[in-house]
Amino acid sequence: MSQQLILVAKVKSPHLVATLREALPVLLDQGWVVTGEPGLEDPWLRAGLDPTRLKIDLNLGTTEAPADLCLVLGGDGTLLYAARRVGLRGTPILGINLGSLGFLTAHPLSEAREALEAFLAGSLLPDVRTMLEVELWRQGSLLTRQPVLNDAVVAKGALARIMDMRLRVGDQDAGPMKADGLIVATPTGSTAYSLSAGGPILHPSLEAFVIAPICPHTLTLRPSVVPADGPIIITVVDAEDAHLTLDGQVGHRVLPGDEVRLYQARTRITLLQRPGLDFFSLLQQKLHWGDR
Repeated sequence: MSQQLILVAKVKSPHLVATLREALPVLLDQGWVVTGEPGLEDPWLRAGLDPTRLKIDLNLGTTEAPADLCLVLGGDGTLLYAARRVGLRGTPILGINLGSLGFLTAHPLSEAREALEAFLAGSLLPDVRTMLEVELWRQGSLLTRQPVLNDAVVAKGALARIMDMRLRVGDQDAGPMKADGLIVATPTGSTAYSLSAGGPILHPSLEAFVIAPICPHTLTLRPSVVPADGPIIITVVDAEDAHLTLDGQVGHRVLPGDEVRLYQARTRITLLQRPGLDFFSLLQQKLHWGDR
């Protein structure tokens, strides 16, 4: 039976066509079956690839057995989308960075072909990442449940007043909080929005989460690192035009009295990384640690 590839790409990237032309024959020459979303047809053709080798599926193969590999050609936002759509089913993700930063898509586009050859040779290393399971409750009813790889953010709108919230961590009451919002981030997400809000960087192997307030009313309210084994509950006491945003991509309206409950997800995401690219090397490369 042919091996299955799910291809998730940033179709507007100016680098996509050249990367497809350079990298995909590594798999196509070995008979891999490629599935992608609508919109990939044009860059696939412009890359000179056989159109009969691309299967278009809006559901990205979710009705079939998990694919052998998910190849992401884009930035970290593209990989977060792929993690939610494909990675949750157990398919490992190989990210090629067509963007500017690329914490998650750590392989540069200049090494796209080499990365696929390394995958076929079995020399890439699995990097398993913990996730958050996020629930939104209203008047005793569950409105939504979704795992996230980076973060969940409860925040006010642009013109709204400061939010009143209560925070509970595990079985302990962390007290009332007045801020523009709260970020709960995984170790993976600690280098994203949470970092911009003054939160610490967590090593991806840690079993912990970051709770970072956004523009707190009290300056002594600082980001905290909490164990991953207990629930985090945010109760919205008073807010207007507030939203829950998941991985920066999925949003839900939040009303006074709503509860956001966060747990360590049972499901984990597997990223494929090249040997020698440890976490601190990545920080030096992406955040320029040690530069003067």
